[in-house]
Amino acid sequence: MSKRSASSSGAAAPAGTGLHGDGPGVGRREFALMALGALAAGCVSDQRAEDRPQTVVPQPRSVEASAPPAAVPTPAAAPAPPPPPVVSFDVAIANVTHAVFSSAPAAEASAATVVIDPLIDGVTGYQSKATQSIQDRIAGIIKSDFAQYRVQRITPESLKQQPRFLAGTFTPIDAQMKPAGQREAYWFCLVMGDLKTGKIIAKSVARVRLTDADATPTAVFGDSPVWTRDPSTDAYVANCQGNKVGDPIRPEYFDGLLAAALVSEADDAYNDGRYAEAFDLYTTARKTAAGDQLRVYNGLYLSLTKLGRTDRAAGAFRDLIDYGLRKQRLAVKFLFRPGSVRFASDAKFSGAYGMWIKQIASQVVASRVCLQITGHTSPTGPAGLNDSLSLLRAEYVQSQLEDDAPALIAHTVAAGAGSRENLIGTGRDDATDILDRRVELKPIQSCS
Repeated sequence: MSKRSASSSGAAAPAGTGLHGDGPGVGRREFALMALGALAAGCVSDQRAEDRPQTVVPQPRSVEASAPPAAVPTPAAAPAPPPPPVVSFDVAIANVTHAVFSSAPAAEASAATVVIDPLIDGVTGYQSKATQSIQDRIAGIIKSDFAQYRVQRITPESLKQQPRFLAGTFTPIDAQMKPAGQREAYWFCLVMGDLKTGKIIAKSVARVRLTDADATPTAVFGDSPVWTRDPSTDAYVANCQGNKVGDPIRPEYFDGLLAAALVSEADDAYNDGRYAEAFDLYTTARKTAAGDQLRVYNGLYLSLTKLGRTDRAAGAFRDLIDYGLRKQRLAVKFLFRPGSVRFASDAKFSGAYGMWIKQIASQVVASRVCLQITGHTSPTGPAGLNDSLSLLRAEYVQSQLEDDAPALIAHTVAAGAGSRENLIGTGRDDATDILDRRVELKPIQSCS
């Protein structure tokens, strides 16, 4: 074992927000109307109102020393409601959609517009065949059972109407309803918000059988080379999972709506093979107030790669690495041969690894940080073997970086986390859980 290697101990909390919790809403209706007014003008300002309502704390009344305060009985905490039963994919989509539209207040217009902000995995932010299928089924249910609504794509133009919107997450969870450990079901959360009032107006949840959903990522997410926690994704998840009916829509979500609409169009163009159009849309999204986000940088790199613009693609990958280092965490999807510590030999997957290593080494040297390189595996196989394999793979990436940039020697440390920090956790060992077999790069204070 290398002197600069360290076995990771203890399970870190999985990325992404919790599946429960009704945190306090932020902002007021005035903020909502101001934000959507800016959207109607074709842009979103990065300035937001900070005059939040102040909580007035009453001062305690004085009590005479001779009169001790009376004991105040503490009410018993209400038991937590039982989780919804695990049902089939089709039943869950139908039940949740009907619950949301049936409980939403009547729309002012006879033919109200509703847009669907593409659903995502609540931990990774990925879109998949499952989330796309959910959106298609929701649109079909609206058309057949809620004809007072017309469904439109989320675009800068459709947002000018200040429509109602749907946002949702579809996340694998364990028996304790957390995105950790052995996943046993999917948690489906769907909310409806009203951009005119700035409120969440309906919400419903369900648990879905794990075997029912095809969680294969869409092309753009499957091809994306890196992953990190992203504030835009966190805002989306919090707006869905962290809000309850009547809460204000999160200001961070409002700030990112224009960028989200452009990125959604760009993702569709990339998935359809229209790479030049995708590149133009990602470029436009980058110029918005919320354009400094992972999906934009991944999209720019992927589009340039597909267009054969090698030099510019290398620069775009460098921007990706810079973004990850700024966020203090960067997961790189290096693919290894099964049971091996060598990169996959298929040029389709590993053809760009030399450039990736070069750009990572260059950026780390320039940033003058110490780098922890942590290998991860899926839960398949014995835990001890996974720990060893994850460490060996981290050490292999470490050696590749140091071969490219000798200045990194003594400035990196390798660690193995095995399968203790899975982001997906389904153990399928295919394209659906590739992020569980990642190598993470994290700036740290010291390599001693």
